[in-house]
Amino acid sequence: MGLKFAILGAGRIGIVHAQAIRMISGAKLVAMAETSEKAAKSAQLAFGCDLRSIDQIAESPDIDAVIICTPTDTHADLIEKFAMAGKAIFCEKPIDLDVARVRECLTVVHKCKTKFMVGFNRRFDPDFMALKSAIDDGHIGDIEMIAITSRDPSAPPYEYISRSGGIFRDMTIHDFDMARWLFGEEVESVQAVASVLTDPKIGELNDYDSVSVILCTASGRQCTISNSRRATYGYDQRIEVHGSQGMVQAKNTKNSNIEIAGSKGFKSPPLLDFFMTRYQAAYANEIAAFVKAIAQNSEPPTSGNDGLKALLLADSAALAVQTGKSIKLA
Repeated sequence: MGLKFAILGAGRIGIVHAQAIRMISGAKLVAMAETSEKAAKSAQLAFGCDLRSIDQIAESPDIDAVIICTPTDTHADLIEKFAMAGKAIFCEKPIDLDVARVRECLTVVHKCKTKFMVGFNRRFDPDFMALKSAIDDGHIGDIEMIAITSRDPSAPPYEYISRSGGIFRDMTIHDFDMARWLFGEEVESVQAVASVLTDPKIGELNDYDSVSVILCTASGRQCTISNSRRATYGYDQRIEVHGSQGMVQAKNTKNSNIEIAGSKGFKSPPLLDFFMTRYQAAYANEIAAFVKAIAQNSEPPTSGNDGLKALLLADSAALAVQTGKSIKLA
């Protein structure tokens, strides 16, 4: 039967992961935990799994691994609970919004020798994987500069923003992880500026909607990150890497890959406008990678340490905005 899974949280990301498990021959979704009766019944009907409480799942001998898709402020406690229960764990980012709490949690994971993976799905996007392979294969020589553009079609609900930990910990954290992954070395300093340009209410919630970040490594390599909570033209996701012998870029994904030319110029289809559509393949690939790591008893490709390092960069960016200074990392 293969690896037997439980998913904690039957919201939209939980359903995405449930669909991914269904496509993997070596995995089976046995149970889900969800506090909303409507969402729980819908998931049970769609996937034919049991409905169990979190405590029941922790005590279930027929569960090998759990996927945590609950609110951020529950992640660390649940990771510790299931590490001590002897389950392999996949958790959506972030582990927690507090660095000290993340360190405590990872200590428990280490002591329990738990197979643990953090969900940085963008590493598993086919285009970004191809971009990374082009770098690793030497096609552009040594990396010198990276430009990451990540702009959402619209902001999430205000309630979500108020609990998110801010744009750097919620949105830019994906780009921090991508920069570390592409650089292949750690970031030494962070500069950042932030504004409220799209919605004054976001400012009232003590957050920003438009930010720019510059990362620099010890060797002098640079990465610029551009984030916005509003892109009227769709979900803008691009990466360009400049090297000593050339450049490689991953362009935006559109509804279809065509372009129409006429007397009035060129016209192409609109961009995809939702992250779950844009990164559908990435979500499936990351769960497949988690299953492979468990089956082969290898280290998962995105670790708890990756989650910690990305959060440290997010905290540094927030501090850079507050102080107007470049922040050095140990």
